[in-house]
Amino acid sequence: MILLAVLFLCFISSYSASVKGHTTGLSLNNDRLYKLTYSTEVFLNRGKGKLQDSVGYRISSNVDVVLLWRNPDGDDDQLIQITIQDVNVENVNQKRGDKSIFKGKNPSKIIRKENLEALQRPVLLHLVHGKVKNFYSYQNEPVAIENLKRGLASLFQMQLSSGTTNEVDISGDCQVTYQAHQDKVTKTKALDSCKIERPGFTTRNQVLGVTSKATSVTTYKIEDSFVIAVLAEETHAFGLNFLQTIAGKIVSKQKLELKTTEAGPRLIPGKQVATVIKSIDSKYEALPIVGQVFQSECKGCSSLSEHWQSIRKHLEPDNLSKAEAIRSFLAFIQHLRTATKEEILQILKAEKKEVLPQLVDAVTSAQTPDSLYAILDFLDFKSDSNVILQERFLYACGFASHPDEELLRALISTFKGSFGSNDIRETVMIIIGALVRKLCQNEGCKLKAVVEAKKLILGGLEKPEKKEDTMMYLLALKNALIPEGIPLLLKYAEAEEGSISHLAITSLQRYDVPFITDEVKKTLNRIYHQNHKVHEKTVRTTAATIILNNNPSYMEVKNILLSIGELPKEMNKYMLAIVQDILRFEMPASKMVRRVLKEMVAHNYDRFARSGSSSFYTGYIQRSSHSAATYGLDILYSGSGILRRSNLNIIQYLGKSHLHGSQVVIEAQGLEALIAATPDEGEENLDSYAGLSVILFDVQLRPVTFFNGYSDLMSKMLSASSDPVSVVKALILLIDHSQELQLQSGLKANMDIQGALAIDISGSMEFSLWYRESKTKVKNRLAVVITSDMTVDSSFVKAGLEISAETEAGMEFISTVQFSQYPFLVCLQMDRDGAPFRQFETKYERLSTGRGYVSRKRKERLVAGSEFPLHRENSEMCKVVFPPQPENTSNGWF
Repeated sequence: MILLAVLFLCFISSYSASVKGHTTGLSLNNDRLYKLTYSTEVFLNRGKGKLQDSVGYRISSNVDVVLLWRNPDGDDDQLIQITIQDVNVENVNQKRGDKSIFKGKNPSKIIRKENLEALQRPVLLHLVHGKVKNFYSYQNEPVAIENLKRGLASLFQMQLSSGTTNEVDISGDCQVTYQAHQDKVTKTKALDSCKIERPGFTTRNQVLGVTSKATSVTTYKIEDSFVIAVLAEETHAFGLNFLQTIAGKIVSKQKLELKTTEAGPRLIPGKQVATVIKSIDSKYEALPIVGQVFQSECKGCSSLSEHWQSIRKHLEPDNLSKAEAIRSFLAFIQHLRTATKEEILQILKAEKKEVLPQLVDAVTSAQTPDSLYAILDFLDFKSDSNVILQERFLYACGFASHPDEELLRALISTFKGSFGSNDIRETVMIIIGALVRKLCQNEGCKLKAVVEAKKLILGGLEKPEKKEDTMMYLLALKNALIPEGIPLLLKYAEAEEGSISHLAITSLQRYDVPFITDEVKKTLNRIYHQNHKVHEKTVRTTAATIILNNNPSYMEVKNILLSIGELPKEMNKYMLAIVQDILRFEMPASKMVRRVLKEMVAHNYDRFARSGSSSFYTGYIQRSSHSAATYGLDILYSGSGILRRSNLNIIQYLGKSHLHGSQVVIEAQGLEALIAATPDEGEENLDSYAGLSVILFDVQLRPVTFFNGYSDLMSKMLSASSDPVSVVKALILLIDHSQELQLQSGLKANMDIQGALAIDISGSMEFSLWYRESKTKVKNRLAVVITSDMTVDSSFVKAGLEISAETEAGMEFISTVQFSQYPFLVCLQMDRDGAPFRQFETKYERLSTGRGYVSRKRKERLVAGSEFPLHRENSEMCKVVFPPQPENTSNGWF
């Protein structure tokens, strides 16, 4: 009895999980012709736009389906013929009216006669258990037309029972899930699982990256094991992570309905399907059901040379701060990606000196084999006559959005050659480090070129051939951030002194939390508390900062707090400012700091009332529910009042990801002799030096030296003006996402998002013995453009949506120190210029014959300039340094 009950339950379960019928898939009746109507339509709009405001088109037709052959040994082995007839193309937006690009045009003119004939040629589909075994069509038909037939044929692949499986259809090899309910079957396709070869690339950094989401649901209404209606809807949505106004959506729909059945041809006898197909038409060939790649014909497109001449004036040096320059830069990159090495070389060799740096930026940013080989042929690293071009090439490599192994291999080969400039040799190694990190982030750490590059960097630090090369390899490691380098960084930070020790410990500062282990923090604690030797305060404060930013223990925080009060005066003030910033900004260590401060020995007036001018402050530039941008400014002075280090950081956060947008560090040492002051402990033997170091978009650039050595300092003080020194000037391709999608309707979709900026960072340091005043300036000017282009192409009609945003902005940081009295006066100023923010939207529909519809919108607003708030003490000090001028109320001459 129990056994019967179990068998009964199994039967009921299997019955409820499948549609009534004797087959596992669709089954056609013998000698019947099924007449259906079919339509596929596509909509393009903004991410949250209304469907009725979309652009797009609809392709509709009648479809005849007939069973030609059934395997005598099994009903589930069938050969069916599908024929498209009475094709029509129209707008999806019925409001278009007279503006419709299809108005007054018959299908043969829209699609073209040869394409229409190909579309209406029958295809054969071999179905076994409801799944496509083979797709038969005619060879050499237009790929775009054949894809439309593949899209229709794929609708006939289904199963009548619930379950998850893998299917191969026009979308590729995909995981699908079926849910069967009486006379209805729902098929959900996991589009992110589809294996299909399509060109494309993306920016790996999440802040600059693109988030996309795709869904596909097909509903079958079944009667007598055949469809009476099929509704399929596929959606692709994308959005730029940090700027949500750059977003778009593609909705593709298919509808197949049975209208009637009538008498059809008799079955073709035979046991082998191949024999049957040959008897129908020997020209039929088995082709992949998976969609194939096609390129649309470009009518009237300009050549690379013609396009360059049309945009060249926008890339002249005087125009680089304008958004139009960036738009031209982005458009030219797209042309370069389809150009040959010879075409690119021809333009490089013919161009004049003032525009060549921008041209080098564009060619390198194209990131194709032809563009790489062209620029390598053009540049001569053995010569020092074109150092600026070599540097622009190398920095563009460092900022590459999707570098490959070939680029790294080319730079390693270049490094092993000879150089006309040692600065360029150092830059090559520094950029090799940046490429190692980017390739490792893309799971390329085991590539041969990456392994070789890591050996070069680590070998250079383990056994340096020249002492002066140590800085170069440390800068490369600061970019690469490979875990194997941490022991070497600890060794150099603890054992060396001066710039080498400082560079080693600031490199450690860039590693993520998991790499700053308890063993690493033991060494950092020894450095900060000077257990083994005396260290410079720049090194000690950086060690403390790393400890506090990486899950500090109770005792680590307590020991750091207890040290405040026992340190040199300015270092005391600096460490106190760090602790106060952690508490005010609610940083991760704030809970532990508050816990320790409950002890009176750590938290008392004597310790927290220390005077001085050094500071540490973090604030928000922008803040929203999903992202934030912060600025951080910290300044450390020597005991004599001379700037020791200023550090300006801008970081963009997005969820758990972040991007180090920029860091500008001005460092000075050994200047006490100029004002007859006593150097601080551990800094008695330091040479006079001042320089500027920049991290830009997570890439450490080669530092710039203002002066090095006392004699160099004196000569520059006597001869130099206050003109700023350019640290980096470049056009940078920052966002680069390209994706080709095979829609299940057979149409081709493309999503392209590019973002670039023109940046100019300069710095200056003025020092006046006469006025006993020093002033440092860092100026950052930039123009940014982000463009997105989303299209759906059938080869004879194309719909598209272009969204873009642009701005031009500037930021300036000024530090003024007056040391004519003690305590000396310090004023910090950080200003942001007013910036226009413009957005554009263009929707279009265009026939291959040239007729088109275009809709344009524009929005603009001004982001007001502002002075970033710093700590209250700074505001009070600035009032003293720059006292308000009294108003002149006299009406007389004197």
